Amino acid sequence: MKRRDKLRFLSWQERRVLLYTYLLLNTIRLALWLLPFGTLRQQLKAIPSIWVEHETVRPVAVNFIVWAVAIAGRYAPGRAKCLARALTTQLLLNRYGYRHELHIGVAKDDSQMLEAHAWIEYQGQVIVGGLSNLNRFKPLSAAGTGK
Repeated sequence: MKRRDKLRFLSWQERRVLLYTYLLLNTIRLALWLLPFGTLRQQLKAIPSIWVEHETVRPVAVNFIVWAVAIAGRYAPGRAKCLARALTTQLLLNRYGYRHELHIGVAKDDSQMLEAHAWIEYQGQVIVGGLSNLNRFKPLSAAGTGK
């Protein structure tokens, strides 16, 4: 099935989540560029308190969230990096009540330059930011867990 055909068959709720994901991802990308990471993390922690507690939230499957972040990242101007994707996924998983872990790790590449990577684990599986050599990244202190 072609990508546009899949989009055509999405429910109105799924389309809304996909649009929200795209806007959220690009807002986080801009914030990562403008704000120090610590400030951004504090702002992102405040978002769940903005969402109305009594609002009825229909469940969205984890695999749909992962798919929506992948699609939004693919069509984001300049492509979204792992940290923006991981933070977006974290917010969405929190929104829909899924327990998960955000990891940020560092490693040295072949030329001894430091590189970083962010990923999300859900039920012991990497769902966003998976790499074939992920185990080479040394996780920093716990970046955060959801719910």
